[in-house]
Amino acid sequence: MKIVQKALAFVGLLSLCLLFIYALQDAPTDENFEKKLINDYNVYALQVPQYLDFSGEPMPLKNPDIHERMDRELLVNTYWQSNGLLMFKRAKKYFPTIEPILAKYGVPDDFKYLAVIESGLTNAVSPAGARGVWQIMKSTGKENGLEVNTNVDERYHLEKATEVACKYLLKSKEELGSWTLAAAAYNAGNTGISRRLEEQGVTDYYDLLLGEETGRYVFRIVALKEILSHPNKYGFNFREKDLYSDVPTYKVEVDTAVTDFTKFAERFGINYKILKLHNPWLREPHLNNKSRKLYQIEIPKEGYYQ
Repeated sequence: MKIVQKALAFVGLLSLCLLFIYALQDAPTDENFEKKLINDYNVYALQVPQYLDFSGEPMPLKNPDIHERMDRELLVNTYWQSNGLLMFKRAKKYFPTIEPILAKYGVPDDFKYLAVIESGLTNAVSPAGARGVWQIMKSTGKENGLEVNTNVDERYHLEKATEVACKYLLKSKEELGSWTLAAAAYNAGNTGISRRLEEQGVTDYYDLLLGEETGRYVFRIVALKEILSHPNKYGFNFREKDLYSDVPTYKVEVDTAVTDFTKFAERFGINYKILKLHNPWLREPHLNNKSRKLYQIEIPKEGYYQ
């Protein structure tokens, strides 16, 4: 019996020793850890599609420089994953507002991706003073009927700003002859694009030698169009419930001054912050309205905010 017990004890001790040795061999050494990282995360070259277009106007992808420039934008925007996911989320919220306005004015649907690269679908402010989702300059806004002052700035009004963008793009298309050039002119101006076309003796955006920003501009738009249109192809995984949704609202008409928007908001069961979230064009805690202009203020429907 003692012999059996000793034998079992020896087997148990041997097993523990073997387990200890195995554990040491499997310990995460620096070398093993580096190998694991390499195996668990891989960066792949992307295949540029054989055909891409902007607003029905094909990109000359057989030209080696065009192919390389398109490849760059696809890579940069695919592997900037956090920003890419945010674009998917925000697009679900804002595209339903932008799309019907583009259609109303006869502007191709592809221009919604111009808003994506301009502002990331946020009310951004550029160093040059452009503001809102469409990054409209003060002079352009005023020329196209927007109210722009310290009290009210309708460049932050998504519907009205989209209409101004449409008017600008239609004028550019008429002057320059193509939607691709109109898109480039949104960045560099109609005069700037016209001058470069004349100086270089060409008629097409893809034949122009341009500065860094305008030279990448249309390629960035097309890259975002391609990625946002084919999320699985570029490795973006999400569920419908992961995307942002617009909160339903109703409009309250105001044709007088509002002395205190905090008290105004309380009348509708919301606070000042929520009022400003839905009306970012209201720039101050009050509304002057000396001209008795009729404004429509968005109020979220009940039940969406606690």
